[in-house]
Amino acid sequence: MQRRNFLKTSAIAGAGLSMGLSIARGAQAKGSDLIRVALVGCGNRGMGAVQQRLNVGDNMKLVAIADAIGVKAKNAYNALNDLKEAPQYKDKIALTPDTVFVGFDAYKKAVDSCDQILLATTPGFRPLQYKYAVEKGKNIFMEKPVCIDAPGYRMMMESNKLADEKGLVVVVGLQRHYEDRYLEWMEKYKSGLMGDLICSRVYWNGGNTWERPRMENDTEMAFQMRNWYHFVWISGDNINEQHVHNIDIANWVHGKGDPLCHPISAVGMGGRQIRTFPRFRNSGQRWDHFTIEYTYPDGSKMYSQSRHQGNTWAFVSEQFEGTKGYGEIGENRDGGWIKERGTNKELWRFDAAAKKRIQPFQQEHNEAVRFIREGIKHNDAWYGATSSFTAAFGRYAAYSGQKLTWDEVVAKGRPEFPIGGVADLNQDPPVMPDTEPPVVPDEEDILYENSVPLPGIWKWSE
Repeated sequence: MQRRNFLKTSAIAGAGLSMGLSIARGAQAKGSDLIRVALVGCGNRGMGAVQQRLNVGDNMKLVAIADAIGVKAKNAYNALNDLKEAPQYKDKIALTPDTVFVGFDAYKKAVDSCDQILLATTPGFRPLQYKYAVEKGKNIFMEKPVCIDAPGYRMMMESNKLADEKGLVVVVGLQRHYEDRYLEWMEKYKSGLMGDLICSRVYWNGGNTWERPRMENDTEMAFQMRNWYHFVWISGDNINEQHVHNIDIANWVHGKGDPLCHPISAVGMGGRQIRTFPRFRNSGQRWDHFTIEYTYPDGSKMYSQSRHQGNTWAFVSEQFEGTKGYGEIGENRDGGWIKERGTNKELWRFDAAAKKRIQPFQQEHNEAVRFIREGIKHNDAWYGATSSFTAAFGRYAAYSGQKLTWDEVVAKGRPEFPIGGVADLNQDPPVMPDTEPPVVPDEEDILYENSVPLPGIWKWSE
């Protein structure tokens, strides 16, 4: 079952609700203790995450939800109350109008109300929300990517230190780390079956993505929040938002499980061929294709492709070349294999039919709860931040057209998300519509072509 398709919220318009719960007790829960859970971010991804958490089967209650947009919070509240009709959920959902929070600071009220927080807002907001949850001592599940720019990465890494000092459980939605075929493939690779790694090739090539129309009385911030995927300051572009999954696996393999493994340099290219006016309206400012060459400290390479263009080769996979063998994990959801180098001799293949499999989207929540209840220190956000910034690092290189080093971009990479956060829907976003369009749009169209990064012109540093 796909993460994005668990719940369908009803189309009920209206303002959000306010007030709140008392400040939470400590986040640690052992054995059968009640775990109070709250959700921040009530879109499709958040609603999928909260149902997966409800499915774990332990002693928990969903006590609060929060979203920056009132209608999304209210729709989620109604959908979750409808879910209470199912016997397995009726005692686990304890929402009231006073425990539905709305606004850009609503996440703080949700965090204060719970023992475990689910962070599933749009990606640019993640570092600030994670920092607050860690400071409050909460166990955390958060969706990927966990940062989209250099300041966000630095904030994540500092928060990780504090999370470890507090012994918090942090699980990140890079779910391949919880998927049986990836875990078994990694065991075979680390055993030496492929020899030393020469290079990896990772792909997230797909078709066009959704876009949402401008609505009457929209502020510019409201429109961009609804169309967050198409604005770099919120999404990090498709290389950060989706391709991070494949890049994460490359880091995992290149580092043989080291959560801090990352490339030391990157050079790349890409652009915006398809998502241009007049073919696409309300098209934002992101690119629609990237190709990046990353180099690791041992000289091995990762070759990365990501693309969102209709009627083109669709392929999502991770492939690896070693001195003794070569292999692939990602193309087939039941697959994974290693073959001898120079031949077609199969050395290992994942046997999906022999496994009693659990979807990795569910397994990551099962494991998060086990870590909490068994008192196991666990923090995915080390590799979550490293992989998220590896994707952003490639974007910095491609946008600028320069060969960049990891250390210089970590230290000086320009911010995309506002450093102080976002206050309300009347605030101007970092990217504003063109005032002098390079093309003449129809009267109702608003373009952002002047904000599209151009290699050789776009500046990667602050």
